[in-house]
Amino acid sequence: MSAGAELVALSSSLNELAQRVGRILSELSPADEERYGTDLAEVERALGVASRRLERLVGARGGVGAPRPT
Repeated sequence: MSAGAELVALSSSLNELAQRVGRILSELSPADEERYGTDLAEVERALGVASRRLERLVGARGGVGAPRPT
């Protein structure tokens, strides 16, 4: 697998993880939300940021794994 394809797959996985954390966050009881909500929201945000960074990196002109100019 090329570096670009692997980074696209990682970005997708990070996005899926962010969605899973978001679902968990939305299903917390009020007591658990008070206890874990802030940290889980930060984890969800960080996963989303990482996913978008990888998407930009791969989508940049030439992208990662593209042939190098000779």
